[in-house]
Amino acid sequence: MVTVYCCLLCLYPVSYRDEFGEEMTSLFREARNDLPPALLAKVSFYRREFCGLLSGALGAHFDRLLRPAIPFRRFYMQTQFRFPRSTVFLMIVVFAGVVLTIAKASSVAGYTSGSALRTLESALFFVLLTMCTAAAVVWGILHIRRRSGVHRLQNVDS
Repeated sequence: MVTVYCCLLCLYPVSYRDEFGEEMTSLFREARNDLPPALLAKVSFYRREFCGLLSGALGAHFDRLLRPAIPFRRFYMQTQFRFPRSTVFLMIVVFAGVVLTIAKASSVAGYTSGSALRTLESALFFVLLTMCTAAAVVWGILHIRRRSGVHRLQNVDS
């Protein structure tokens, strides 16, 4: 069955097959070796794997042809970040805007006084400053040591 699986891997585009083919085959072998001896379990396993392989090959071809226009999958096997690094900063700015808007609306409605609004603004500024400082310290440590999780994963044999 491994031979059939390897033959069906030819349905994938060459770039996918070159990058992920060996890993997919080794995972198939490992999963097959862990199967219970029951016939129903084996049939279910092979059906699931071959259907997954066929749908994956079809999806890989669609991704290659239509990826800029139509996203077919939840995530792609890509090495870069899924969003720009500035997104974290913009999320914090949006969160601060929402909190300040809620505080302003409640002060307009008469629920809080002006001093409570200033206290909320200063607390929000302090939290933002603390988070930025912590992020800068962690980044500095990683930069000085020239290490991160990515560097450790580069040395792993798959």
